[in-house]
Amino acid sequence: MNHLILLFSLFLAPAFANKESQKTNQNFSSNNGSHKRQKRDWIWNQMHIKEEIDTPLPHHVGKITSSVRNDNAKYIIEGEYANTIFKVEETSGDVYAFERLDREKKAEYELTALIIDRRNNQSLEPPSKFIIKVYDINDNVPVFVQKVFNGSVPEMSPVGTSVTKVTAVDADDPTVTGHATVTYQVIKGDEYFTVDDSGVISTTRADLDRENQSTYEIIVKAKDAPGSSGDSSTATVIITLTDINDNFPVFKHPSFHFKVPENISVGGEVGRVKVEDVDEPQHRNTKYSFVRGDYRDTFEIIANPFTNEGIIRPKKPLDFEKVAEYRFDIEATDPTVDLRYFKSGGSRSISTVTIEVTDVDEPPVFTKLPYEFKVRENDPEIRTLGSVWAHDPDAAKRKIRFIRRRASPNGDYIRVSDTGIIQLPKPLDREFSSSYNITVAAQEILEDGRLSDRESHAHVHVIVTDENDNAPELVYPEDPRVCENAAPGKVIIRISATDKDEISPRGFFKYSLATEDSNFSLVENYDNTANITVKYGQFNRELAKIHYLPVIISDNGDPELSSTNTLVISVCKCNEKGNFTFCEERAKQVGVSIQALVAIFICIFTIIVFFAVITLLILLRKRHKKDLSSLGRNVAEIHEQLVTYDEEGGGEMDTTSYDVSVLNSVRKNGIKPEAVPSPYAQVQKPPGNVPSGAGEMEMMIEVKKDEADNDRDLLPYDTLHIYGYEGAESIAESLSSLESGSSDSDIDYDFLNDWGPRFKMLAELYGSEPNEDFVY
Repeated sequence: MNHLILLFSLFLAPAFANKESQKTNQNFSSNNGSHKRQKRDWIWNQMHIKEEIDTPLPHHVGKITSSVRNDNAKYIIEGEYANTIFKVEETSGDVYAFERLDREKKAEYELTALIIDRRNNQSLEPPSKFIIKVYDINDNVPVFVQKVFNGSVPEMSPVGTSVTKVTAVDADDPTVTGHATVTYQVIKGDEYFTVDDSGVISTTRADLDRENQSTYEIIVKAKDAPGSSGDSSTATVIITLTDINDNFPVFKHPSFHFKVPENISVGGEVGRVKVEDVDEPQHRNTKYSFVRGDYRDTFEIIANPFTNEGIIRPKKPLDFEKVAEYRFDIEATDPTVDLRYFKSGGSRSISTVTIEVTDVDEPPVFTKLPYEFKVRENDPEIRTLGSVWAHDPDAAKRKIRFIRRRASPNGDYIRVSDTGIIQLPKPLDREFSSSYNITVAAQEILEDGRLSDRESHAHVHVIVTDENDNAPELVYPEDPRVCENAAPGKVIIRISATDKDEISPRGFFKYSLATEDSNFSLVENYDNTANITVKYGQFNRELAKIHYLPVIISDNGDPELSSTNTLVISVCKCNEKGNFTFCEERAKQVGVSIQALVAIFICIFTIIVFFAVITLLILLRKRHKKDLSSLGRNVAEIHEQLVTYDEEGGGEMDTTSYDVSVLNSVRKNGIKPEAVPSPYAQVQKPPGNVPSGAGEMEMMIEVKKDEADNDRDLLPYDTLHIYGYEGAESIAESLSSLESGSSDSDIDYDFLNDWGPRFKMLAELYGSEPNEDFVY
């Protein structure tokens, strides 16, 4: 019916418009009495068309018309969709849609209407724009912006806690009531969650427990046209329950058993107890505590933050001989559990721990650490300071041997005996070192006498107390100088002293001059310093340009020690302002302490003793030479006795070197050397009847040879032998060159050259002149 009324109005509108225009033109013509052109206008109503019309195409949209009255007029339309979607009837101006329109794709179309003369295509009216609007119908269902939504909510949250929000969009015109209104509904999982008209999903229960079910998958439906059964769409929502700390840890086992050696270090790991906590790792904060047992002072349990395990560690050394087994109960709790969600009725998590200590061969244990001894320096009577002691903690109770390992300062200053006695081989000097440190090792002696390879160490600290054994010494200033015209009382220099010994807080040095016979005086400052001042004034550089001032410095020790130190003071020329203008260069003098003087005296005494010993040795040597001269031999005689033989003799070979038969033949020939008395003592002929001749000589040689072989005090091989006895029947008598050389005999020994090569050496020796010097 509405369509018919709209079409009727469109057809009648031009007619009424034309009649009204004719009346107007007649009025203008009659009133003015002159011919004027009529104003022509486009005449149409706004055009509308519904979307998705299900009637056959084309669909009439409306009619365009003009006030032009021309039989040759022609209507045309222009625009983006002209002559494709929309077309106009040339003569009537009716506009038709040749496609079904979709408002969701395009809600309105803008076209341009023209009227032309079909003969020459000239415009009869200016172009005019018009709009065709597409009316909406509820032809679209709401569509979710995504197929799957995700949300999360803490477990055990109260009812109504917001989880997430879903959104669906309807493409229909929102200005038309009911066309774009979207409503939501949970069609799966509505026993746990609900959704409101804005799409917000919230919980419907307060007992959602992550440990029972951690995720939920629900389906939400979106539809429009409330109250109707219009089309709808669905989306899936995955909801995750986040964890809260609402569960206590539980031990995995009711008891734990560990074995550990007794030599485990303090803080080492004995074992680990494991618990189970169903909460997420970030909500696991297990604390372990002792429930029953007397060993909480022996062990501690520390939770590992990564594994949540309880690590058992000893707080002090374990001893198998004292306690071989430990047993105690421990409890696991979590102080950060939210008590609002605590599930009452759960049992306490308690477990029993048993620790079995195993025996090991332990090193010796010192009874006292560290060891400290005090000793006076330079005390010769102190040889033993004390002792260290260690014992075998094992059941074997082996003996212990002590050994010194390290020493500071390095050196043999402190010794340790095998039994642990600390000894001093010599007195200690505090000025060398005020303290001595050694490390003593203790080792067990095994059953076979060997030392165990396990050892323990103790530190021994020896403090050397001070004795006043060093005199104070002057701290020499730089070049003390004084003006030759200095006034009395002028301070020349301020002196101070140092002492190697310890100085008590009340200690002080005393200064004095060794002589008062000088132009200097000494004034004490009572702060361990003193001033050297001018006594009379006016020094004479012509008499002395350098003055040597002895200064005595003593300490307040027991006993009191002092030293004499020499100050070298130069007398200089000065200007009127007292500034030095010229001073002689001098060698710096140093003081000599009593100890240095003693050392010098000892050195001098040592040198004197050395020279005395040398002098004594020289005198003894001269006396020995004098004794040799008393025997009636000069140097030449001694040289004559030292003869080098190229052929080896000695022993039994001497019996063949000198043939006795040759000597006998000489006697038969009437050649007999003149007997010469020998200065040496001769061997007396033994009494009784002794066989004469070669047998007697052979026996004598054998006796002498045996004596030489068996006497260890004699020199080896053939050296110098004196034969004073040659036998009663020997015509050659003594063959000794020593005895022959010492005589004044003028016998001619040239006949020895005739005796053959064996006597060649003797012929050369006795054929030389008596006064001939030997060259060595």
